[in-house]
Amino acid sequence: MVTERLFLSFRHVTYTLRGGFLVRPLIIALTLGLTGALLSALEETVPALNTVAPTVLFPSHADPQVAQVILAAIAASMMTVVSIVFAVLLMTLTLASMQFSPRIIVSFARDRVTQQTLGIFLGTFSYCVAALPAARSIPRPFAPTLTVLGAMLLALACVAWLLFFIHHISQAISVNHIVEKIASETEVIIDEVMPERRRPERMPRVAIPEPSEGEAGVVSDVSGYVRFVDLRRLVLLARSYGLSVRIARRVGQFVPAGVSLLTVSRPERLSPARSAELRGAFDIGPTRTLQQDVEFGILQIVDIALRAISPAVNDPSTAINCVDQLSRILIRFASREEPEGLLYDPPGTLRVAMMWPSLDRLLDAAFDQIRLYAQSDVAVSLRLLRALDDIASTIADPAARRHLAERGTRIVAGCAVRLDEHELGDLRLRLASLQRRAGRAELTEAPV
Repeated sequence: MVTERLFLSFRHVTYTLRGGFLVRPLIIALTLGLTGALLSALEETVPALNTVAPTVLFPSHADPQVAQVILAAIAASMMTVVSIVFAVLLMTLTLASMQFSPRIIVSFARDRVTQQTLGIFLGTFSYCVAALPAARSIPRPFAPTLTVLGAMLLALACVAWLLFFIHHISQAISVNHIVEKIASETEVIIDEVMPERRRPERMPRVAIPEPSEGEAGVVSDVSGYVRFVDLRRLVLLARSYGLSVRIARRVGQFVPAGVSLLTVSRPERLSPARSAELRGAFDIGPTRTLQQDVEFGILQIVDIALRAISPAVNDPSTAINCVDQLSRILIRFASREEPEGLLYDPPGTLRVAMMWPSLDRLLDAAFDQIRLYAQSDVAVSLRLLRALDDIASTIADPAARRHLAERGTRIVAGCAVRLDEHELGDLRLRLASLQRRAGRAELTEAPV
């Protein structure tokens, strides 16, 4: 159990390392600061290292004032540059959250280039400050020339990195770049949660059994969103306690404190300590994340699309790009085996039951709101139909294809309320193509 708890804590720390402005910049800053302190101390211990520095830069290797001036100037300039970088970053986050969606701030916070930029500038400052005390005149003059040379090289690297950062941030604020990055990150989560390719022939999923009267709930002690569930740990706990666990709030859902997070059979076997162990398999936080939540990646793109086709913005090109990326995510999801909702240990003994989002649910989350907002926009509606057709072309299940054709019918029916008959021609043609792919060419046209 200790190993599983450590695994969950390690995963949380790893995700924080990837997704914030604290851990990675702090590690880089501390590493460079420690390097400056150790290198200056090593120079004092081994005086022969001073000869490595070229005499062109340091004619007198014994003048501590030159070292002090250079280190102090670099440290002061680095803090000025850090202030500029923070200002640019905050302005970028503000503009992106206002123009696209507040949810995409998570994507900016996970940007490695931004994290490394802050870390390198703060690290150069820490390097100079840590090396500065070594340059002294009493009790005997000492100038850490090799350390100063390292500071000068770091300063030149910071100049080049600043130019690269400005170039990167100008691209990062592009809506196409933002949407593509969210889609790529969502595909990575799909690959992690659903590693197996979909089999051509597979047994139908067994429905999760309804809760029985004898089950008792384990309430959450904190309020927040379920961000990660350690199913392996839950199975081990349920087996060791002789329980069957039903997860009441799946990944991505909000659970208030005092509401059941999961229910268990044989509640007489529960104790406060065991309930705490079961709750420890859940990572609950104030915001949704992409640790296991595929739907959250889709919702971020949907937010951008809805804002793009709103009357205040009126940017159908951005909405079309969002629909393209949504189809990419759903095709990847449809090509994978859905996660197993019923976990047994030993075989035949149900230990954990958890509901995962299905393809239909993700299709609802991806296209329903856009469909309603785009009823008067032919271009976006056409791209929705093409996305459904692309998804249908990758699915062999006839029932799933019929459901996609039904969604296409609803798109055309909604547009028929807002558009004239002559504007519906292309929509009907694309719908007919989708219906033929679904084997439903005999369907009647969408109502006018």
